[in-house]
Amino acid sequence: MNAYVTLVSNEDYAIGAVALARSLRMTSAAAPLLVLVPRPIDGLDAVERAGARLVPIETLPFPDDFRARHAREPLHARAPFTKGDKPAFHDPLDNFLKLRLWQLEGVTRAVFLDADVLVVRNIDRLFDYPELCAAPNLYAAMTDMQRMNSGVFTARPDPRTFERMWASLTQPEAFWPRTDQTFLERFWPDWHGLPYTYNTLQYLFLNLPELWHWPSIRVVHYQYEKPWQGEHAKRAQLRPLIELWWRVHDGKPPPADLPARA
Repeated sequence: MNAYVTLVSNEDYAIGAVALARSLRMTSAAAPLLVLVPRPIDGLDAVERAGARLVPIETLPFPDDFRARHAREPLHARAPFTKGDKPAFHDPLDNFLKLRLWQLEGVTRAVFLDADVLVVRNIDRLFDYPELCAAPNLYAAMTDMQRMNSGVFTARPDPRTFERMWASLTQPEAFWPRTDQTFLERFWPDWHGLPYTYNTLQYLFLNLPELWHWPSIRVVHYQYEKPWQGEHAKRAQLRPLIELWWRVHDGKPPPADLPARA
C-alpha cells in the first residue's frame, strides 16, 4: 500500500496535522495519511476527524550520551539557528521519531510530510519516485541547493533499513546538528533531488521572491515559526502565508493566486 506519513509528537503538531490532512483531501490524494504518535496527545481526535489514521509508535531508546548531546539547549548552543526561531514546543530529539516510518507494516511506498506543511497541489506522483528523494533546503540563497530538507521525502519502509539506520544514528560520539535532516543526508549520500516546489520553504517567500511561482508550488513548508503561533518577529512579513494556512485549516481551498511579496 502507498501512504503519506507524518509525525505528531505534541499538541502543536496535532494542530498542524489537521491542516495537512485537509490539504491532502482537497488535492484529491490517492493514499491515506498515517500519523505516527509516540505518546498520548490532546487534539488527536481532530486529526482523525480530518481523515487521518493514527499509528501508535514507541519512543526511541537513545543512549544517555546521545540524548544529552541532542537535547534542545545543548544542541542549539553547539549548532545555533541564526535565520529563524524554533518555537518553544519543539523538541529536537522527537525529530528522529520519523525514522519509525521504515517499520510500518503493510506500507510499501511512503511519502513523509512534516506536520507543518500544506499540500496545495496533488503530489501522488511521488510514490513512483525512488528512495530517497527530497527537496533542497532552499530558503536564504541559491547555495542552499546542496543541502537536503527532510520535511518531504520518499521512502520504502523496510525494518531491515530501520535497523541499519539505527546502528548508524547511534554510533559512538555521533552528533547530528540538524537532527534527522543531517542524518538522512549522510545516510543517503546519493539522495535524489526533488524540485524545490515539492517542499517550498516559507522563507523563500521572503528571501528569494523571484523563485516564488504560485502555479508551480505543490507543498508549502512552514519551517521555523508556525502559522498557528501567536505574535513573532516575522508575522507581518509572512502574513499571506499565515492566512493561506488558516484558510486550508478551516476547510477552504487554496487561493487561485498567491503572488510573491512586493
